Amino acid sequence: MLRIGFFIPEFPGQTHIFLWRERQALAELGVEADLISTRPPPRAVASHSWAAEAQAQTRYLLPLRGEGLGMVTEFLRAGPTGWARGLGAAFSAETSGGLRGRARMLALLGMGARLKRIAREQGWHHVHVHSCADSANIAMFAERLGGPGYSLTLHGPTLEGYGPNQPQKWRHARFATIISRLLAGVVDRELAGSKPRIINIAPMGVDLDQIRRAAPWQPPAPGAPLRIFSCGRLNAVKGHDHLIETVRLLREQGIDARLEIAGEDEQGGSGYHRYLAALIAEKGLGDAVTLLGAVSEDRVREGLEHAHVFALASLNEGISVAIMEAMAMEMPVVVTDVGGNHELITSGRDAILVPPEAPGVMADEIARLVADPDHARALAQASRARVAADFHHRRSAEAVADGLAQSVPGAAEALGRAPV
Repeated sequence: MLRIGFFIPEFPGQTHIFLWRERQALAELGVEADLISTRPPPRAVASHSWAAEAQAQTRYLLPLRGEGLGMVTEFLRAGPTGWARGLGAAFSAETSGGLRGRARMLALLGMGARLKRIAREQGWHHVHVHSCADSANIAMFAERLGGPGYSLTLHGPTLEGYGPNQPQKWRHARFATIISRLLAGVVDRELAGSKPRIINIAPMGVDLDQIRRAAPWQPPAPGAPLRIFSCGRLNAVKGHDHLIETVRLLREQGIDARLEIAGEDEQGGSGYHRYLAALIAEKGLGDAVTLLGAVSEDRVREGLEHAHVFALASLNEGISVAIMEAMAMEMPVVVTDVGGNHELITSGRDAILVPPEAPGVMADEIARLVADPDHARALAQASRARVAADFHHRRSAEAVADGLAQSVPGAAEALGRAPV
């Protein structure tokens, strides 16, 4: 068994179920992935049934809880070579915000020393980071100080959204996984001289053994409401305001559309949630749109099971796991053609793609599905097959295991593979 650190910022959050599945799949492949995170998430977004178990298994870098001296000791343990590499990386790193940005980078260097100490104590051969933001800087600094090597997963929807210092984060990584061909092209263009030798393209996926319908999909009965379900954190990039307008337009056409949105904002309900609640009230849709907040995966599946349509109006995506889960539930799916969604969907065959920021188009497509239940049923039947072919949950774990086997000394033998 190969033992690594599995580094996920603010774990377990509302969007992290696929990472929990990936860790389980890694164990099946011979990789013991110990959970490490920056800090616990706000309680309101740790909603999954497995969240308490995951949090109990996770080691957190913050708060320090009196462990600052150990962090200093680990930095000193790095010796002159480690000091030179670590401080050199911190002072040459791209930052924003002048002196404050540089001071912040030095603080991340301290977190790197803490990660190095934990890795040494735990016997990790490697740290895999599910982020290209500050967690990647921390892992990079740990490596510069003489700690374990590291790798990255780029989730998107963009590279620049993960902040500055990307060339340095990528240059020192042993390997990277990228969730879409679109994002891989971005990395090719923007980090051509800084890419690690090994890059695997593999989307996150869903566990088809766990996600399946209890009963076949059915269209809305005559005179009954049209139930629409959506799932995504409450953030402007998810386009929930456009989806709410879509519901208003459907009701204007005489369709009794009812929408549930599963997800919460990063502040646990005190941020974008309030804006959306005010928007719903302004449009007079209080009886038609429900903000569920952060809910368990069981509640999400219940919502998908009872809905007639899944819709997501994102302005950008990597490749949405929420869309994969809806398709795995064999139901009609109408979503925006952004990011890597077109790598998952062939529009008109297994789901429907519409332009972003076009609620009128989305409303028309949903109305057509209501008017043509045979077409809606054909889409539903094709959707799960598409996910099963290329978006199963083991695919991303296999990409990580392959990167480990190719780049970590002794990993191939530990995983029962021929040495590279």
